[in-house]
Amino acid sequence: MDLKRSLVKELLNSKEFEKEVLVKGWVRTRRGNKNIQFIALNDGSIVNSIQIVVDLSTIPEESLKLVTTGSCIQAIGKLTESKGQGQNVEILAKKIDIFGTADSETYPLQKKGHTLEFLREIAHLRPRTNTFGCILRLRHAASFAIHKYFNDHGFYYMHTPIITTSDAEGAGAMFRVTTLDLDKLPRNTEGKIEFAEDFFGKETSLTVSGQLEGELGAMALGAIYTFGPTFRAENSNTPRHLAEFWMIEPEMAFYEIKDNMDLAEDFLKYLIKYVLENCKDDLDFLNNMYDKELTERLKFVIDNEFVRLKYTEGVDILMKSGQKFEFPVKWGVDLQAEHERYLVEKHFKKPVILTDYPKEIKAFYMKQNDDGKTVRAMDVLFPKIGEIIGGSQREEDLEKLNKRITELNLPLKDLWWYIDTRRFGSAPHSGFGLGFERFMLFISGMSNIRDVIPFPRTPKNAEF
Repeated sequence: MDLKRSLVKELLNSKEFEKEVLVKGWVRTRRGNKNIQFIALNDGSIVNSIQIVVDLSTIPEESLKLVTTGSCIQAIGKLTESKGQGQNVEILAKKIDIFGTADSETYPLQKKGHTLEFLREIAHLRPRTNTFGCILRLRHAASFAIHKYFNDHGFYYMHTPIITTSDAEGAGAMFRVTTLDLDKLPRNTEGKIEFAEDFFGKETSLTVSGQLEGELGAMALGAIYTFGPTFRAENSNTPRHLAEFWMIEPEMAFYEIKDNMDLAEDFLKYLIKYVLENCKDDLDFLNNMYDKELTERLKFVIDNEFVRLKYTEGVDILMKSGQKFEFPVKWGVDLQAEHERYLVEKHFKKPVILTDYPKEIKAFYMKQNDDGKTVRAMDVLFPKIGEIIGGSQREEDLEKLNKRITELNLPLKDLWWYIDTRRFGSAPHSGFGLGFERFMLFISGMSNIRDVIPFPRTPKNAEF
């Protein structure tokens, strides 16, 4: 009977000693002397490697010449209790086969201690490092938890379009989608591009949000969520910006702003509890290597009730704080990360949900309050990162929505389908958006958003 492959993760947790096992993976290190060699093997199932002990009287050293850092091998041997420090088990090798070699002179990961900046230049190989193995496993666990949470709470997963004609944010920084010949663009008598000849017969772009289409689903299914890629063509080279990123956007019929806040708090706490319970090895590694306060910060969120605070009160606290901010604070301005973090880390020492923002700094679809100045917006603020969720109760009143669209000079003709949902069976509804990479920054302790996505897309960077 053929020996079945075991994962390194399974073997490191095994107590079944003296049995024969088969393991496959990539060599992290090889060391030893003329009598015995030690190979650290990792297969991606866990951050830790398993040690393979090679007795050179059994396996000739000549056959190990191509077993170098980065090479891919399989080993058959006996699983035994380890006598060395740092591991509980090891494999006494009987046979080693090489799948793929890695030239020790040219393999970029031959040495340890590479900077994150260097690893971004070899994004095709960086998943093989401990750091990015942890990041990718965390992404998987968090993604699974997101789907599980919404499924268990009666939400339906809705796939909203990536190609769209609408700009949900009103930002205008969108990537254009076209099949037109860029060397021979058709133009009308006014010299403008004639998009009627394009593939879709009109101007189209990559989506910045699935929210507007998500609202359509909520008005039929009650509660939906989207989880997909979104795109912003902002020329921003900062540690917090990507041109391509993933968004989670639930939309719920019959939810008012308080219901929306309750959901956001419960959702975030669930996700953080999930990774704490299921990703201990990865979190411990990142905590020790990059952010000594990571685990403590994650527990801080789940151990505290979120403060609910109106924007006006928040601004008042900031103005009276005596703190010197880089960006001055006054009523009517959009708060910066330094302001948000002060409220969370210094003043309340708890996560904060800020509500009732000035109408003029928020999107057209947010429900207006009776004061005529503010809208039922909400931002969830976290330590270290500031805003992690943005959302609102949506404006369900047809007249108010039309008026706001007109005030902002948005194209009514392009939003007719969205407006129709207020014309036919309108209902109170709410929703929010969680940027997945921003959440990944928080749970990983990394400081640059390019290090929490497999292949970052930023200005002048689409190499892999």
